[in-house]
Order: sequence, then structure tokens, then C-alpha cells
Amino acid sequence: MPIIIPESELNESFIRASGPGGQNVNKVSTAVQLRFDVRASPSLPDEVAVRLMRLAGSRLTRDGVLIITADRFRTQDRNRADARDRLAVLVAAAEVRPVKRRPTKPSAGAKERRLAGKAVRSGVKSGRGRVRPDD
Repeated sequence: MPIIIPESELNESFIRASGPGGQNVNKVSTAVQLRFDVRASPSLPDEVAVRLMRLAGSRLTRDGVLIITADRFRTQDRNRADARDRLAVLVAAAEVRPVKRRPTKPSAGAKERRLAGKAVRSGVKSGRGRVRPDD
């Protein structure tokens, strides 16, 4: 079941964006900075929150707030949608529980092949020694 984050947990602010837009760039705040408090969110299960904090990396503040800045597009609406989509992708990735690794042992055939390869390599290397004149 997908996790739904309510609007009330998201905090958006609009900032001036760099990049394309001509003179509009200097006048209009089109970039979106989306803030989501991962630690205090009641809609995230604890294990998902921990994985999300690990996935967020440098986008996470010391207080546990995830900051996503979207300035890819020229309009506020598209940047807003982009920031929300990126948050949704991160949360969806954090929802996936990692598969535990089961330790395995190499088969007898694999051990034999490895040792045979080592013997061949040893023979090649021992043949590289100095050539002694025959008596």
C-alpha cells in the first residue's frame, strides 16, 4: 500500500531560479523549495523514515528535514509538480525493504576450477624465470 503524505506536512517556498527565462528570471520566483520533516512525520512508518533519511543524503538537514529544490522549468506550477514527484520517488524507494543477503558456499566444482586455474597460472609464471644454459 503506497504511503500518502498529506499537504499539511509539506512546506513550500518559492525562490528565484537560475537558468533559462530571460529577464523573467530576475523578477519572478519560479523555483520551488519543498521541505518535508521526515523525523516528525506521522504518516511515515519508522523503518521507512530511517531508509528515507539514508537515501536523502545531503538533501537532509541535521534536524531531519528533507529539502528538495526544483528549478528545472520556467513556471512555478511545473517546478512544484516536479518537486512533489521527486519526493514521491524518494518515498517509494524508501518503502522497498532491502533483501537480506544469504551467505552461500562455493560448490565443489567451483573450488576445483579455481584451483586448476591457479595451477595453470603458476606454471605460466614459473616458466618466466631466467634461462640457464644446458650443461
